[in-house]
Amino acid sequence: MTQEEAAQLGQTVEMFEVITQTQPFDYQSLEILKEAYSKLGREPDAINTSKRIAHAYVQMGQFSSAILEYETILQHHPDDPEVQAALKQIESKANTGNEPGFTDTAVFRKSAEGSTGFLKKTGVRSPAIVDDGRKQMHKIFVGGKILAPADFDLCWHVPDLAVPPADANEPFIQIIADKGLMQIDTALKLLSDRTRVAFLPLEKYDLDMDLARSFPADTCRRWSVLPFDRMSKSVLVATANPFNQQAAKELAEATNNRLLWYLVPPVDLVKNLRKVFR
Repeated sequence: MTQEEAAQLGQTVEMFEVITQTQPFDYQSLEILKEAYSKLGREPDAINTSKRIAHAYVQMGQFSSAILEYETILQHHPDDPEVQAALKQIESKANTGNEPGFTDTAVFRKSAEGSTGFLKKTGVRSPAIVDDGRKQMHKIFVGGKILAPADFDLCWHVPDLAVPPADANEPFIQIIADKGLMQIDTALKLLSDRTRVAFLPLEKYDLDMDLARSFPADTCRRWSVLPFDRMSKSVLVATANPFNQQAAKELAEATNNRLLWYLVPPVDLVKNLRKVFR
């Protein structure tokens, strides 16, 4: 490992330690943190993070995933009493089926993937149907009595798909903030609470410029999304609209890696998009 790689991993650890402290059940961020610890040779921290991942799965009702995580730990530390006790507790919950938080794993995953905008690569694309997240955002901001319908329609930008964007389009929450309808921090917290997508302060992150430029510039500019780092088989993507299924589809078509989404301040998102795609 070069000094530059070690420094990048150190930055990743610092960033995701903060994220997982504020959002302890964000297992995607915990997975990234665990991998960074492992690459840095910090085995005790990696094991502790693995336990946190399993605990997060338990709290979200995903018992099968929790069991797999705990069993991975036991492969290396078969006598770990904390893991053995946790597995017995999971078995008890699974047998009763009426514990708080017990949910069907498949149903939960389907719901979570739909809410966060995470899509696996399907190879199927229908140009006639563009789901840019408008319906879900309308439900939150108009249905929640935060914005008037007229204000929402005024601020919602519909890009021309036939024309390549010359610049990054301003995200919806930036437009409503510019018009004095809602503060950025309030909008970001609202979206994070509704979608469980973790917030990441993009201005403190060292972006992987080459990775970002390997994705279509038109997609990134049109939908204001930015792949900014890679961890193993996952690509981290910044967005200010976690419901944009069309952006997810287009990015998925450009990579075989899994996409992990993070909410970021729209000002930083647009600034970095302009920096990457000049």
